[in-house]
Amino acid sequence: MSMKRALISVSDKTGIVELAEALAKAGVELISTGGTKTLLEQAGVPVIGISDVTGFPEIMDGRVKTLHPAVHSGLLAVRDNAEHQAQMQELGLSYIDLVVVNLYPFKQTISKSDVTYEDAIENIDIGGPTMLRSAAKNHAFVTVVVDAADYGRIIEEVQATGDTTLETRKQLAAKVFRHTAAYDAVIAGYLNEQVGETFPEQLTVTYEKVQSLRYGENPHQQAAFYREPLASQGSLPTAEQLHGKELSYNNINDANAALAIVSEFEGPAVVAVKHMNPCGVGIGESIYEAYRKAYASDPTSIFGGIVAANRPIDADTAQLLSEIFLEIVIAPEFTTEALEILSQKKNIRLLRTGIAPSASRNSAAWQLTSIDGGLLIQETDVHRLEADQLQTVTKRVPSAEELEQLRLGWNVVKHVKSNAIVLVKDGMTVGVGAGQMNRVGAARIAIEQAGEHARGAVLASDAFFPMGDTLKLAAEAGIVAVIQPGGSIRDEESVQVANEHDMAMVLTGIRHFKH
Repeated sequence: MSMKRALISVSDKTGIVELAEALAKAGVELISTGGTKTLLEQAGVPVIGISDVTGFPEIMDGRVKTLHPAVHSGLLAVRDNAEHQAQMQELGLSYIDLVVVNLYPFKQTISKSDVTYEDAIENIDIGGPTMLRSAAKNHAFVTVVVDAADYGRIIEEVQATGDTTLETRKQLAAKVFRHTAAYDAVIAGYLNEQVGETFPEQLTVTYEKVQSLRYGENPHQQAAFYREPLASQGSLPTAEQLHGKELSYNNINDANAALAIVSEFEGPAVVAVKHMNPCGVGIGESIYEAYRKAYASDPTSIFGGIVAANRPIDADTAQLLSEIFLEIVIAPEFTTEALEILSQKKNIRLLRTGIAPSASRNSAAWQLTSIDGGLLIQETDVHRLEADQLQTVTKRVPSAEELEQLRLGWNVVKHVKSNAIVLVKDGMTVGVGAGQMNRVGAARIAIEQAGEHARGAVLASDAFFPMGDTLKLAAEAGIVAVIQPGGSIRDEESVQVANEHDMAMVLTGIRHFKH
């Protein structure tokens, strides 16, 4: 079997002239449509129009041109089926051996800030996916190409043997169905959003591969990194790696956690993360000051950690960062001097997000968690605490300075694995108790880590206190103010303990469990 006829119709014209020239030189007759046909004619490549095949003009602004039996019979006919052969001869139809199609740029269209609904709908391709699916179904006889990266492979095989191998056709067919499924998933997602369909009866999502990973959480686990088709700027999947080794699975998880935390802050802030939990958070007048505080929060745990900043890294900050071993530094930008300083460390990864991360950009994002045989989906927790949500329930009202520290603690504790307790003082975390089976245990860890810095600090809890024991422990350590959701049937016991020790306590009415 040899390739005799090809249909080419592409939105993305990358490499298409070179492919067409090679096919024509190999004696393959080329059929094309619209802009692709015009481009090939201008390049001097012999080509016939789709209307010459169908005997029917392209109509309705090109909406109807390839949806015709002359096209789909040529794609779907089973070549070793005598009845199919007889029907093709009786109707004067010809086989099509190769289809090269890529689709209307729907994703690119809806990513525009000023896109209209009508423009989005107009960029839903119908004929392209139909041809791709027909050709892919009949891959025993038909070659189908949807990716310009595969043009070279087609040229090599056709030049060598006059056709492609069955193995190639199988691989390309699988790629086509992945491509059309992803294309339809993006369309479905857009339309669901337009009609306010939050949890449809069938959920179809798609992701694009960023890279294969050396391994997963542990060396015996395979892994890869994917991104959403419309991933927001300032997020990890859209960040540019400027220096260092390839990211690992654990690097990516930790870096994402660091970006999520630092996105909570409007002013200069630096977050250090280890094993998905913050080990140091600092805020200040400058990113230099913020980093000094984040480092001082826990000089031991930050070693080998991930650091994220919401302002550009300057030379002075870079010098401090270079003094310890860090896996990754993430920032909107790095000055030239900072990049020179940090690049001297061979293994450190430097990621530039381009713009500061912001939780508001992810307000419509969904969090997907796989379980055995299923999937959990929920809104991402991007709740921002407003001043009017706070309710003081103790005799002593927190001072303005204490209130600022409480808000810092609250912004951090929502990102700490539950049960979680965070202690804050002077614009930095001084103690973090994470992932404990009981709240008293989390408080003990945070207080022990804080040491003498616990005295005069404030305490944030991700959920309410079921009884007053945690408050008693905090009072003994010298904690002066507490922020927590409230809502326990024994809230009054905690209020009483706070009052007895002259602690201020405010309730938020919002819980931040993180499992």
